[in-house]
Amino acid sequence: MSARDGAILLLVFIYCLCTTAYIKFPTLDHIKPSVSDKAQGRAVSGLLTRLLGDRSEEFIVTVNRSLSNDSLDVCELRSTKNNKIVASGSSGVAVASGIYNYMKYFCNCHVSWSGDQLDLPRPLPKLTGVLRINTPHRFRYYQNVCTFSYSSVWWNWPRWEREIDWMALNGINLPLAFTGQEALWQEVYRAMGLNQSEIEEFFSGPAFLAWNRMGNMFKFGGPLPQSWHVNQLYLQFKILAQMRSFGMIPVLPAFSGNIPKGILRLFPEARVTRLEPWSKFNCSFSCSYILDPRDPLFSRIGSLYLSQVVKQFGTNHIYNTDTFNEMTPPSSEPTYLSAVSRAVFASMTAVDPQAVWLMQGWLFLSDALFWKPAQIQALLNGVPVGRMIVLDLFAETEPVFSYTESFYGQPFIWCMLHNFGGNGGFFGTVESINTGPFKALHFPNSSLVGIGMTPEGIEQNPVVYELMSELAWRKEPVNLLKWVSLYVTRRYGSMHESVSAAWKILFASVYNCTLPHYRNHNHSPLVRRPSFHMNSELWYDPADLYRAWKLIIEAAPSFMSKETFQYDLVDVTRQVMQVLTTSYYQDIVDAFQKHKMQELLTAGGVLLYDLLPELNRLLSSNHNFLLGTWLGQARSLALDEREAKLYDINARNQLTLWGPSGEILDYANKQWGGLMQDYYAQRWGLFIHTLVECLDSGQPFKQDNFNKVVFQVEKGFIYNRRQYPTKPQGDTFEIAHRIFLKYYPETLKRV
Repeated sequence: MSARDGAILLLVFIYCLCTTAYIKFPTLDHIKPSVSDKAQGRAVSGLLTRLLGDRSEEFIVTVNRSLSNDSLDVCELRSTKNNKIVASGSSGVAVASGIYNYMKYFCNCHVSWSGDQLDLPRPLPKLTGVLRINTPHRFRYYQNVCTFSYSSVWWNWPRWEREIDWMALNGINLPLAFTGQEALWQEVYRAMGLNQSEIEEFFSGPAFLAWNRMGNMFKFGGPLPQSWHVNQLYLQFKILAQMRSFGMIPVLPAFSGNIPKGILRLFPEARVTRLEPWSKFNCSFSCSYILDPRDPLFSRIGSLYLSQVVKQFGTNHIYNTDTFNEMTPPSSEPTYLSAVSRAVFASMTAVDPQAVWLMQGWLFLSDALFWKPAQIQALLNGVPVGRMIVLDLFAETEPVFSYTESFYGQPFIWCMLHNFGGNGGFFGTVESINTGPFKALHFPNSSLVGIGMTPEGIEQNPVVYELMSELAWRKEPVNLLKWVSLYVTRRYGSMHESVSAAWKILFASVYNCTLPHYRNHNHSPLVRRPSFHMNSELWYDPADLYRAWKLIIEAAPSFMSKETFQYDLVDVTRQVMQVLTTSYYQDIVDAFQKHKMQELLTAGGVLLYDLLPELNRLLSSNHNFLLGTWLGQARSLALDEREAKLYDINARNQLTLWGPSGEILDYANKQWGGLMQDYYAQRWGLFIHTLVECLDSGQPFKQDNFNKVVFQVEKGFIYNRRQYPTKPQGDTFEIAHRIFLKYYPETLKRV
C-alpha cells in the first residue's frame, strides 16, 4: 500500500463527525464573522492563488454559514467529474482549513514558517463521497501579547499577509490584533492635554512595546518616531481587513489602567499607584503608574480610547486587556478585586454594550502566592458570567482550569504556550498537548470554548504548531508516532524509512518533555553568559538526538532539493552542537577546577576555534537562521539614518542584554549566523582566556569581575553597527556533513 493510500484510509478514521457536547454561552452568540459569505469565499480563493498559482483553479470554494447550526465550524469537500475539488464551509477559515487538511492527507503537501512543500499530484486525488471536517471548538485562538515584540515587530505587509494565510490554513478564527495601537493612544493623550515630550517619555521602543502595553515598563528603547505610528496604523488597517475577510474575529486592545506620568500633572487628585520595579529594571524605566479602575478618570480614559479603537478599527466586540500582569495588586481583598474587574469591564461596555473581555490568565501563574482561589474567583466574578473569556495560557504544563472549577464558570480557552522569548532549540510537550484539550473538554462542568496557541515567539519548532492546530479539529487524541510519520511524508514530499524513524525518535524524546512545571527558556550554556553555575540539565537522553541526527544525515542527499528538509537539517545539527557545547563546557569547568591546563586548552580550543565557527557557518547557510534578516527588517522601516540606528539598537538589545544593563539578559536568545560569531563566541572566548590566565597566574576566577568585562563585550555588540548578510552563504549539506564526520564520533564517546 502506498503512503498516500495509507493516509487516505487514516483520514477516514481521523475526520469522522465530532459529536462532543460543549457548554453554550448565549452571551457569545454575537461574536461572529462581520463580512459576507461571498467576501470570505473570495478571500480563500485569493489565498489559494498566492499559495498554488494556476493550480488554485482546481478548487471551487463556497462559504455558507448555514452549514453550521451551532456556531461550530464545518467544511465539506467532494470531487467533481473533471477532477476538481469543491469545498463548502461555514466560514472562510473553515474552508481554508478543510482544503489544507485535504492537501495534507491526500496530496502530501505542507505549509510552514520554514518553507512549503507543494508538489500537488496531477490530477488531484479523488474523494469518494463527501468528506466532512468539523471542530468541537467554537474558538481557535492565536498569539501572545509578547509575540508582537519577539517575532512580528519588524514585519512588513507581505510577511503579515503570509502569516494570516497560515492562520486561515490552520483554522485560527480568534487572532490577537494589537498592531498600531500607540497611534491611537497618542491622539487620546494629546486630546487630554499631554504634551509631546510627556507622550514620548511613556512609549518604549518598538522591540519592547509588548511590556509597555502591559504596564511593566516605559521609555526604554524610545522615543517612537512619528513615522512608526503612521506605518503601524497602515499595517493594522490591512491586517484587520485581511483577518476579517476570512471570517476571523480580531481581538482588539482596551485600557488596563497603565498611564503616562503626565496624567498626574493634569489630574493631581487621581487615584494612582506607582508599582514596584519590574524584572530588575530601576524606576527610570519601570515602576509604572497605574490608575485605579474605581477612579472616574479610568472610565473616561478607557472610553476615550475604546471609542477611538472602534472608530478607526471597527469592532467584533471582543477586547483584550490585562490587569496586574506580573504585578501584585495593592489589596488581596476579594471585594477590591471584584470592583476592579467590574470597573474595567464597565469602561468597555460604556462604549460597546456588547463587549466581551478576553483576559490572559498568566497572572494567576506568575504570582501564585497572591492569587489564591478566593482572589481568582473575585476577579473573575466581577464580570458577568459569559462576558469574559480567560486564556488558560500555559495549560499544557500549568493548567489553571483544573483548580478553579473551570474558572468559576467563565468561558476559557485551553492554550499551548510552548515558547518563551522566541528562543530556538528543539522543544515540545506532545503527550500533554495531545491529551490536554480533551481532558479540559470532559472536565466536570467544563466551560471550555476553544483551544489556542500562545507562544511568546514563533518561527521555531513548526511540527509542534501543526500538531496543535490540527487537534482543534479532532474528537480524540492522535497516535503520535503515526501522526509524525505522516507529517514527515508531507513535509518532505515522500516517505523515507530512515527519516521517519528519526522523527519518531525525536517525538519520543526531545519533543516530549514530561518534567513537571518545566518552562522552555533554552538555558543551554551556548546562549547564556558563561559562569561556573550554568544550567546543563536536559529533559531527554542526548543519545536519542544523536541517533536521529545520524539517520537524517544519511538520508540528506535524497532531500536537499526541499527547503523544508534544508531547514530541518540545519536545525537538528544545530541542536546537536548546542548539546555538545554543554559537554565541552563541563570539560572546561572540570579541567579548571582540577588545575589541568592542557585539558582546559584542548576543550576550550575545540569549542572556540572549531565548534562555534562551524556552527556559525551552518546557521549562515540557511536564510531562516540569519541575524542579518532580523536587523535588515528593522532598518527597512526607518525613514532616515537616525531612525535606522534606533531600530537597529532595539533589535540587537532585545536579543542580548534585554535592558540597559542586562536586566533580562539572554531571555530572547537566538541561534543565528552572525550572532553566534560576534556575540556568543566572543563571550566564550573571553571566558576561556580568563580561565587560562587565572590558572596560569594561580589567581581565583572572580565571576563579578568577569561580568563587568563581558558586559562591555555584550554592549559592544549592540553598538558595533556592523551589517550582516541577508542571504545565505555556503552549502548546507557540505557543512552539516563535515560537522557530522568530525563530531558524531565524539557523541558516541559522551553517551
